Amino acid sequence: MKLLEGKTALVTGASKGIGRAIALKYAEQGANVAFTYLSSVEKGEALVAELEAFGVKAKGYRSDASKFDAAEQLIAGVVEDFGQLDILVNNAGITKDNLLMRITEEAWDDVINVNLKSCFNTVKAATRTFMKQKAGSIINVSSVVGVKGNAGQSNYAASKAGIIGFTKSVALELGSRNIRCNAIAPGFIETEMTDVLDEKVVQSWRDAIPMKRGGKPEEVADVCVFLGSDMSTYVSGQVLNICGAMLT
Repeated sequence: MKLLEGKTALVTGASKGIGRAIALKYAEQGANVAFTYLSSVEKGEALVAELEAFGVKAKGYRSDASKFDAAEQLIAGVVEDFGQLDILVNNAGITKDNLLMRITEEAWDDVINVNLKSCFNTVKAATRTFMKQKAGSIINVSSVVGVKGNAGQSNYAASKAGIIGFTKSVALELGSRNIRCNAIAPGFIETEMTDVLDEKVVQSWRDAIPMKRGGKPEEVADVCVFLGSDMSTYVSGQVLNICGAMLT
């Protein structure tokens, strides 16, 4: 039996990068997969076919989870379309990096809303369904930057640190209802975003990591499979660093 067979998962921001890898790995492990996308419409539509090739049900929703009402409509739509919701992965995120002196109010608000407020929106909207089922696994994607901070990313670091505090609080509130909430903190993960960077810069980042390489999106997805599966039924309120010992 596959690790996620019989479960339905919602992955936000899944048209590319880490979110896409999570969606594919979930389908491979037998989960029916709902996912959101916003700007990458063609990639979102193509992902449905890739997921269905694993013999599971899949549907993409064009939705902006940073909007409270949109998140409520999204969760209601997923439950209606799939009949249940067992795993919620809050992966949607953006960066608008700059030094503190140069960050605009708009850049601060945008990053906080997309990265942090979206977690509040979707978790709040899904809580009633999880409580009715007396089961659920919430996985919020933070970052090593949320754990240690990073110069030039104060807005991003604040949003990802906020996710950690939010995750721990939700785990404490909902644990008695058999609802688990964990965060993952990826380090330097090589995706389409890093492919366009100067190779020398990327290599310097790899050299600074004890494992001497960047992570793969699939390696992040593997941890999400564990947290979404019944292999982690007593794991809640935790932050799992996926960073090749970067934070050690």
